[in-house]
Amino acid sequence: MDILDSGHEQVVFCSDRESGLRAVIAVHSTALGPALGGTRFYPYTSEADAVADALRLSRAMTYKNSLAGLDLGGGKAVIIGDPRTDRTEARLRAYGRFVEALGGRYLTASDVGTTNADLDVVARETRFAHGRSEARGGCGDSSVLTAYGVFLGMQAAALHCWGTRSLAGRTVAVAGVGKVGSHLVGHLAEDGAEILVADVDPAAVERVRARHPQVTVVPDTATLVRTPHDVYSPNALGGALDPETVAVLPSRIVCGGANNQLATPEVAEQLRGRGILYAPDYLVNAGGVMQVEDERHGFSFPRAKARAEGIVDVALRVFALADAEGVSPAVAADRLAEERIRSVGRLATIRLPG
Repeated sequence: MDILDSGHEQVVFCSDRESGLRAVIAVHSTALGPALGGTRFYPYTSEADAVADALRLSRAMTYKNSLAGLDLGGGKAVIIGDPRTDRTEARLRAYGRFVEALGGRYLTASDVGTTNADLDVVARETRFAHGRSEARGGCGDSSVLTAYGVFLGMQAAALHCWGTRSLAGRTVAVAGVGKVGSHLVGHLAEDGAEILVADVDPAAVERVRARHPQVTVVPDTATLVRTPHDVYSPNALGGALDPETVAVLPSRIVCGGANNQLATPEVAEQLRGRGILYAPDYLVNAGGVMQVEDERHGFSFPRAKARAEGIVDVALRVFALADAEGVSPAVAADRLAEERIRSVGRLATIRLPG
């Protein structure tokens, strides 16, 4: 993706030789407010790959924050390095200085490779670090409401398809049982669903089995997508829905917490052609960003959870619009997000006194 043609407002390259920091901050849009998005710490093979990831993820955050009804734009940052070996106080604090230098245009939080504790360190250098630990007055682990939102989105999809929100008696295939996936399994178990799980990490599977011995473990994702089920839930890395996977899915619904699930935009139409209802990832996994955003106002978990419950209504609007206009839910969600950016974002042109 070419930076100048990407539609981004600002892309910042951050380098601090002494600490070893190399990072990219991408601000896609501030039409609705400051650009909120997490910081990914990842050993990219090249600077070009890091830039491409930051551009793609920041654009997705614009749409996520808009559809979630937040007064926030979209941004994302990536730190180039292996968090297992390159995570140092100096590097994180140097990164915090660069975030602070943007003066609040970009608000950061945690993402793949970063933790609440890391954001506590970043916050020592900037006012604009969120998703901090509860001990530091933050919102804590945002995967809690991310998983809750995915579950609510799944219930909305069930209501649209089968006329009832309950997943009792339905078989849900959960690919990836890390933080989000494991919380999701808990909600599904409480709702009475039959649960299949697969994960590349055997320890993650064992942790889930210890809490929910009724789950059925499938050897790998390739087997999972072919095993009979009603709902497929990708909760690991992006690109999980490629043409080959979609061609064999037995699901009626796809709803998961992973970001950027569609390998290509055309996959959304392939799902629709097969009669599979796709709950757009950035719609249903927005509970986490709602949790992080609430920290800006003095964190209240009940308040953030109540906001996340709005995912059901938004999902139903998306499904209804998709049906009415004969498009995929992915296209319908984009249209709703873009309309809010246009209609609300234009209000910034109305000048206020002072």
